[in-house]
Amino acid sequence: MSVSLRLNRKGTKDRPYYKIVAVDCRKRRDGRYIEQIGTYDPLVEGTNYEIDLAKADKWLSVGAKPSETVNSFIRKARTAAAK
Repeated sequence: MSVSLRLNRKGTKDRPYYKIVAVDCRKRRDGRYIEQIGTYDPLVEGTNYEIDLAKADKWLSVGAKPSETVNSFIRKARTAAAK
């Protein structure tokens, strides 16, 4: 099973928010996921995401492939945690 870290859209029309999830890469975008590792709200100003770096590192260590957006959230969270 190949796992990817990607966004799962929730919310209503014109009011989206996203869950950052670990999911089997063959599943649909909004399909069933394995584990939620964070959230992203594009309508909030400033820091609009939360991610659990421990869970993300666990999935990355077993070979999960992050999407471009999730990868940028992980990089930003690591730099914020380092400060």
